[in-house]
Amino acid sequence: MLSPEELERYARHIVLRDVGGPGQVALKEASVLVVGAGGLGAPALMYLAAAGVGTLGVVDDDIVSLSNLQRQIIHETFDIGKPKVDSAAERIAGLNPHVKFAAHATRLNAVNALELIGGYDLVLDGSDNFETRYLVSDACFLAGKPLITAALGMFDGSLTTIRAHEKNAAGEFNPTYRCLFPEAPPPGTVPACAEAGVMGALAGILGSMMALEAIREIVGFGEGLVGRLLMVDARAMRFETLRYARDPLNPLNGDALVISDLSAHR
Repeated sequence: MLSPEELERYARHIVLRDVGGPGQVALKEASVLVVGAGGLGAPALMYLAAAGVGTLGVVDDDIVSLSNLQRQIIHETFDIGKPKVDSAAERIAGLNPHVKFAAHATRLNAVNALELIGGYDLVLDGSDNFETRYLVSDACFLAGKPLITAALGMFDGSLTTIRAHEKNAAGEFNPTYRCLFPEAPPPGTVPACAEAGVMGALAGILGSMMALEAIREIVGFGEGLVGRLLMVDARAMRFETLRYARDPLNPLNGDALVISDLSAHR
């Protein structure tokens, strides 16, 4: 399943007891969709490609701008003006030619979300707005796909894994994104990155952790972040974990199902 060149390329994974040859083959056979080739998606894509994930897809309709380069390390100065999916494709091809790359140069919406997400094993959401986060979360639930979602503030970030379509050891459904954040904050209360700023290296930390959690989900070692929210405070260099549970009032897998399609999303 692995060529001699792949065995050498992934040698440091293969000697890990929790990965080994079978884990590396699982990575090669996996497909991951990354929503956004920006601050979070850029490092996540590079580490997933380096790790040997067989198929990587990216959904992004933006082009590279100079202000992106402070944190979006998959793009370079000469990429300014290019579609982000194109510059990401070039960087990944140069990093690992064994990875198949699928560029989806479009904006994720209620019309295309289920089709796009349904074609992959796992989804990483690195979007920068609540509208897309709720759409991705709802679509992953309806498509029966696990989701790793992260968010960035100025000097803080968070990360969790959602497997709301599955049940835990007690036979209860796992919590949804809507159990953690029942409603989006009112418009204007959370400033955009362009207004408030963001520490570039922090995006690298959270994006790399998204990739690590994706690799863990695929290979199956350790304890994942289902039902746990990892919070990073870069000012104090502090990491904390908050446990959260399924809310029976949530509209996805709650006691009274409300959401059965994506028609409520634009």
